[in-house]
Amino acid sequence: MLKNIFARCWAIWGVIVFLTTMFIIYIPLIFLYFLKEPKRSLYAYHLYKFWMHIFLPLIGVRIKVSGEKYFKKGENYVVICNHRSFMDIFVSTTQIPGPNKTIAKIEMSRIPIFGDIYKMGSILVDRKDANSRRNSYAAMKNVLASGLHMIIYPEGARNKTENILKDFHDGAFSLASETNTSIITAVIKGAAETLPNNKTFYLLPGKITLQFLPPITPAGEVKELRDKCYSIMKAALMNNNS
Repeated sequence: MLKNIFARCWAIWGVIVFLTTMFIIYIPLIFLYFLKEPKRSLYAYHLYKFWMHIFLPLIGVRIKVSGEKYFKKGENYVVICNHRSFMDIFVSTTQIPGPNKTIAKIEMSRIPIFGDIYKMGSILVDRKDANSRRNSYAAMKNVLASGLHMIIYPEGARNKTENILKDFHDGAFSLASETNTSIITAVIKGAAETLPNNKTFYLLPGKITLQFLPPITPAGEVKELRDKCYSIMKAALMNNNS
């Protein structure tokens, strides 16, 4: 009972801090619209990183990252992450070494002000629209061609099941195969405890870990690549020492 009361009071503090810091970073962000890619994403990445460097500690969230060594200088990757909380997006996009874009649902882009920030760091897709899905796939290829990392959550949406991972969609693995881009698997732990997906207006301080695993060169059938990445990520999530 006391934990629930605290979590909801802490959520109020979290909203205040989020909105305040969002308005602050929105001012310099406006000027980035005049830049072309990939320079725009490079500056946006540093701005988002600065934002989370302020926001997350103020709400009591500590981040521990490991495996950054797997990102080789001058190379970009398709980075796939598990997804159980909205907090995953804040963590993954700002802790990956280097500028990146993520695939994201179009609905969030319609939120005033936040939507502008969201759009700049994302490839938007309306999953109900076949043309939108095709266009987003082409856009992801362009992201990789421009030298940026492409972040994809292969479960497709937040995992609200009891399973440690939902089944993976093929998109990330088709993209890696067609562009001959190595995949870096990443596992996030602790985000769902900080910001659960089954509770409304609920936030707790805590520790989130982000572990990058060795890159995987795309080879063979897409299904084989998908299943290999799934097994690696599942094992890492089940490993309590990681």
